[in-house]
Amino acid sequence: MNKLFGGASLLAIGTIVAATPAMAQSQEPAAQNNRRLTTVTVTATKRSESAQDIPVTVNALGEQELDQLGVKNFSDYLVQLPGVTAGGSGPGQNTIYIRGLASTTPNLTVAGVAGLAPNVSFYLDEQPLAQPGRNLDVYAADLERVEVLSGPQGTLFGASSQAGTVRLITNKPSLAGFDAGFKASTAFTDGGEMSNSVEAMINLPVTDKLAVRGVVYTDTQGGYIDNVGGTLSTRESARFRAEGTVRANGVPVNADRAGFQAGSDLSGVTFIDANNGTIAENDINDVTYQGFRLSGYYEFNQDWDLLLQHSQQGIEADGVFFADPELDDYDIVRFTPEEIEDDFHSTAWTLQGRLGMLETIYTGAYTERTTDQVVDYSDYLFVGQYLPYYICDYDVTYPTGATPAGTCYAPNLSVRSHSETKVQTHELRFNTPDEYRWRATFGAFYSDLELAERNDFVYPGSTQVVYTDGSVGFAPNFPLTNGAATPGDVGNESQGYFSQPGPFPAGVIFRNDVLRTDEQIGLFGETTFDLTDTFAITLGARYYDVEVDLEGSANSSFFNLFADTDQQVFGTNISQLYGPNGPADAPDKAATDGVILKATGEWTPTEDTLFYATYSEGYRAGLLNRPGGAAGPNNYTVPYAVDTDEVQNYEIGWKTELFDNSLRFNGAAFFVDIEGLQTTIFDPSIVNLFFSDNAANAELKGIEGDFTWLPASIDGLTVAGAFSLLDSEITEVLVPTNDVVVGSELAFAPSYQGNLRVRYEWDLEQEIAGQRVRAHIMPQMVFSDDSVTDVVEINKMDLDGYVTFGATAGITGDNWGAELFATNLTNEYAELSGSFIFDRERVTPIRPRTIGIRLKYDY
Repeated sequence: MNKLFGGASLLAIGTIVAATPAMAQSQEPAAQNNRRLTTVTVTATKRSESAQDIPVTVNALGEQELDQLGVKNFSDYLVQLPGVTAGGSGPGQNTIYIRGLASTTPNLTVAGVAGLAPNVSFYLDEQPLAQPGRNLDVYAADLERVEVLSGPQGTLFGASSQAGTVRLITNKPSLAGFDAGFKASTAFTDGGEMSNSVEAMINLPVTDKLAVRGVVYTDTQGGYIDNVGGTLSTRESARFRAEGTVRANGVPVNADRAGFQAGSDLSGVTFIDANNGTIAENDINDVTYQGFRLSGYYEFNQDWDLLLQHSQQGIEADGVFFADPELDDYDIVRFTPEEIEDDFHSTAWTLQGRLGMLETIYTGAYTERTTDQVVDYSDYLFVGQYLPYYICDYDVTYPTGATPAGTCYAPNLSVRSHSETKVQTHELRFNTPDEYRWRATFGAFYSDLELAERNDFVYPGSTQVVYTDGSVGFAPNFPLTNGAATPGDVGNESQGYFSQPGPFPAGVIFRNDVLRTDEQIGLFGETTFDLTDTFAITLGARYYDVEVDLEGSANSSFFNLFADTDQQVFGTNISQLYGPNGPADAPDKAATDGVILKATGEWTPTEDTLFYATYSEGYRAGLLNRPGGAAGPNNYTVPYAVDTDEVQNYEIGWKTELFDNSLRFNGAAFFVDIEGLQTTIFDPSIVNLFFSDNAANAELKGIEGDFTWLPASIDGLTVAGAFSLLDSEITEVLVPTNDVVVGSELAFAPSYQGNLRVRYEWDLEQEIAGQRVRAHIMPQMVFSDDSVTDVVEINKMDLDGYVTFGATAGITGDNWGAELFATNLTNEYAELSGSFIFDRERVTPIRPRTIGIRLKYDY
């Protein structure tokens, strides 16, 4: 039925295209075409200015453009912006990258406390929402615009603006009058499930000084990934993998990572398969966004006003959003039903007024976020050297001079993850008057983030009896004690953040239970001086002080009973490691401070042209490693603390409006020098936890641009597009390993990306309900070159380039609209992201061909 509907939809689009020339004949003569480009007002400089008048590389999608493109969520608006990519594995689990400044693939086990701080800041209005490991996936409801600022923006936007800043700007309450709107859509995905969305907005002036605005939405997006039947046994474990075995990514297994029992005779071992036959089903990855935002605006007088906003959203997603390229398209084999619930509520406020000549703005926000997730962890089998020891009989893994014998149980492993994030931010800033020849913006910023996370690693086969005769095994539970473990008692030196004294749940063999705190203070300022009517210079600086700390534990129920009855508990008391009783070389916190600078010169030879040159610096906060001090091959030791990584950006740009304001062409060329690039590494030959390091220095060179053209000879036609050309290279390796290679490219940095869309509008001859009706059609193309997913060779895989096509066609009246839309018309299996963390290629593909209809009504 879906295919029949899809065929009818495509026929309807073709009908409108065919009708276009005839309908166009009723237009006014081309000579009467007085269309002009509209300019979006942005706050990229923390002042309200035209995007064409500021010497900053900014792409802005206005409300009308967002509506035309059908933008709803994270992935929708990123695909419209060349030079902006994302890594991750589904809703609420993505990280933004700009200009290819990326090094590693995000993953569940580095989603929070062990994750790198983002290097692209993510804002909802004045509120920074970037969080370690996974950004908030805010639904694009009732937005005024999306701003993307490329290049370091740290002087005004802080630590996580090393590569750029993405800002979602909402529509604010208006005193102008009552307003209400409604949007709805339904769509069918080829080989997948139906999707539906509803969004409603109301703006209500309560008095001549008070207005409120509310938006509520629900969006259910049908699944398209199939969990197909399959089996898996411990025979495939990395423990039995020989040196020289070539992984799927083409990198052979070296001697340091060869299996402990490579070449063993396993004929005496009984391997029990994990079998997903009871949970295999199609279209497992459905997701629902539900939420609301309520805003109030109060105007005290002509100088002072207050904006108060409360947002609340929940994401419920099942399954996974990636597939196995060794299987058919959109197919995966998973052994545990997976799900994520990602909820946040946030309250933000902006008090704005004047103190003498100074515009004064105080903004603050408080956000709480909770995620609960169940993840299939069976892929860990392919890299986990110790995994068979957890779920096989002792005589399989450590036979003394004998052939391995016994049973290895089914490796249907999973992780239950719970995290709670609390963050508050405050900023006070001042602006001098815009009309002065000398202008300045300056202020102070403070943020305090607490991220508490518990990951329980469940190995259902790890239920062996512990004997007192010296044999080694695993208890089904792991009782906690108040102090050090005593002989004969399984213990743990720390109860962690969430845990209470008592046993681990059955089957839980590892527990990471950690609280991470990030505290930042910043003092910032930018000043612009007009040297002449056409030349100006801007200088900026920011002082920062950042402290990152860890408390809690990363522990396991892995223990040995020796002949002398001494017990050894394997685990890390992080609170002690980074406390006063820790190793002498372990820092108390990952603390750093410093100053970054910015200088920009701009030249405006005419009213419609602007040229600028910028030098800017950016930084990203460091972090602490849970397994700090662990020793690995090549004389490598996991650092306790990872330093900030820093960038120096050299950029020239242009903003032009040509041919009587009918063609806009903006662009920039840039060179970025990266020092101490932070990278997250998973290498079981060192430690069975993710850790991070300053792995390399690197360089980026590129050109990016966008254009909008309104041909004077064809009224109603708009041609728009954007492109990015990028060359990235690692120039120096800072860690003693051959897994980061000089000359290799950075992650998620395709050498070219772009999009092109053509929109044609015309008036219909007939009216509907007494209203003039206007029709439109808009085909679109999006393309990208190949890229890779990591800078670490053993964790890297290739992502193929792609070209996708979409189209919309519809009619609009004065206050209503109906539109047919189609995405991925050619059903391209485009690889948007991927991961090779566990030696198996996992690709996040674009949604298959989807065809639907959108309706809207404005009161």
